Formats: sequence, C-alpha cells, structure tokens
Amino acid sequence: MITPKVALIHDHLVQYGGAEKTLETIMEIFPEAPVYTGIYNPNKMPKSITGKNIIHSNNVFLHKLPKYFSFLMPLVFESIDLSKYDLILSDSSCWAKGVLTKPSQLHISYIHTPPRFLYKYSVESEIRKKRLFKPAISIIDLILRNWDFTAAQRPNYLIANSNEVKNRISKFYSRDSHIINPPVDIEYNSELTNPSEGKYYIAWGRLVSYKNFLPLVKSFNINGLPLVIAGTGPEEKKLKSIAKDNVKFTGWVEDEEKNKLIKESKGVINAVEDEDFGMVPVEAMSYGKPVLAHKSGGHLETITEGVNGMFFESLKPEELSNRIIQFDKMINEETFNAEDIRRETMKYSKERFKEEYKSYVMEKWEVHQKQY
Repeated sequence: MITPKVALIHDHLVQYGGAEKTLETIMEIFPEAPVYTGIYNPNKMPKSITGKNIIHSNNVFLHKLPKYFSFLMPLVFESIDLSKYDLILSDSSCWAKGVLTKPSQLHISYIHTPPRFLYKYSVESEIRKKRLFKPAISIIDLILRNWDFTAAQRPNYLIANSNEVKNRISKFYSRDSHIINPPVDIEYNSELTNPSEGKYYIAWGRLVSYKNFLPLVKSFNINGLPLVIAGTGPEEKKLKSIAKDNVKFTGWVEDEEKNKLIKESKGVINAVEDEDFGMVPVEAMSYGKPVLAHKSGGHLETITEGVNGMFFESLKPEELSNRIIQFDKMINEETFNAEDIRRETMKYSKERFKEEYKSYVMEKWEVHQKQY
C-alpha cells in the first residue's frame, strides 16, 4: 500500500479545548502532516501544537474581530491549495470540512458537530441575540447554512464524535457517518477515593451564558452545599456578585490543579444543554466521580442513571437545587462505586481513539487507492 501524503485541516486554533485535543491526537498519528487553519493564536496553544507546521490565514479582519467577520471563513478554506496531498483529514465543527479537493484525493472529515450557531443550538457568542444585528445576521446565516450543507457533501467520508452528532449529520446534511468518540484525558493511575469522602462539588469550563453557570450558582445559593467553580470568562464578574459564601471561584487553573480539585470533590455538575459529546463528565468519571448532568445530547450516551451519575431536566434554580440535594443524598448513601465509574471510561481513552481513527482512515485509503 502506498503511503499517502497527508494534510490536516482545523477550523481555528485560538482556544485549547476538546476539538483541539482531538486534533492534537490526530497529529500524533500523522506527525509529519502540516496543519491548515483559519485563525491561529500560538499563545493559547500547547507546545505539542505550536511545535508543528501550522499554516494559517493572515486576514487582519478575522484576527481582530473573528466573530464579526466569520462569514469570510468559507472563502478562507476554499482558497487553501491542497493539490500536493493525497489524504486530507479535516477536524471540524464549522469550516474545515469545506476545503476543495480533487476526486483523486481522499478527504475524511471528523465532525464534532454541525455549526451550533447555524442550527439554533446554544453557543458562547451573544451577538445573534442583539436586536441591532438580527436582520443582517438572519440573512448571513441563511447563506452560511446553504454553504454548510454544500460543504458537508465534499468529504468522501464523515466521522461523528457521538451518536448525537451522527443524528445531527443525518438531519442537517442528509449523510451517514461513522462514530468514533473523541479522545479524553483519562487518569487510570490515580488512587480512587469514595465520592462520599469528598469536600465539595465542582463545575468547570468557560464562564459563558450557554454553559448555564448562572442557574447552577443560584441553585447552590438555595441549598447551601459547597461548590467550586474553575474557569474564567465574561460571566465571571456577574456570577461572583450573586454567589453566596458556599460557592468558591478558583479562576483559570492548570490541568494538574484541576485534577486535584476533581479528586477531592464529591461529584461533578455539568449543566450544559445538548452537549455534542461531553468530555467533562468522562474526564470526571475517570477519577471515580459521579456526574449530575442535563438530560440531553451526548450526556445520554456516557451517563447511566444511578450507576455513574444522575440527570436533571429543569434549569429553574429551585428545581435544580432539589435535584442536587437528591444527588448529594445518593452519594452520602454510597450508591455510586468509584471503581465501577472509572472502569466505564476506559472505552474513551486516547489510545483507543488513535487505534480506531487510524484503522478507519487507512481502511478507506486502501479502498480509495484501488479506485484511483
């Protein structure tokens, strides 16, 4: 079998999160492949990414005001010249899947989700809710939805990061996809502690409205249980202003400190609705901690009620507070077993992802070679 010349495509490298961790793992599988991206901020990326060959747009508007000029992204990715590569691997939740390739080139796209902002899912930016921008944005979004559908037809194969995303791909793109769950930082060497021995509950992530930290803080204000929130973001000042003394904020923390916080907790709360996959619960469960999560999206695939966590449906503070109290009662009664919780997370490891992803890609490459 001929070894292909590979190029990697990623939407943007401006904030290190789940999608970037997936790209980072794919880079380990294909270490010589360059990475093409729309926007690049090396100050926000780890050395494992900055040490590679990153090729990015120099469009000043995108770098200065990326959210206001995001409609330029299709032009950026369609202008990338990939003619010298045999195998194109895109990692996308927006634009990367839309690169232009020839029939003789094989393009496989790993889809984290169709763009949340185009299909009315909750997102970080509040621009679309502002009355001043709504008329213009509605027209732009209609154009972008049409482009997004067309772009999703270009890859030879689509990989979904969860069954939830597979269903979205089917609904919005009318295409089938193969599921490979993303790689999650899983701690297998940590000594487990019984959840009931924990000191507090923990939630972490960017402090933005769609992550639902506001109703979470209000709920803990009601029940008085201890909560630690790790992360920073535009909602931080507002959250701190209403939080009572039982709610503590750590600000941004390194992975080592975050892991220590998880180990010393009773359990984890993840209040995000319609998660694409949801790395936070899996990461927490690798430490044997149960998770209370919103009953939607990828949470339904990783959490089993009464085994490794619980669900809630209402974000009304009073109702959520009651559900947290029930969760706390189950933990104190030692309903959850730390070892059982951790064992379930092994299927989401980085090593498992590398094996599944490489196997799938090379299988499709072998078939493609026979055709071309």
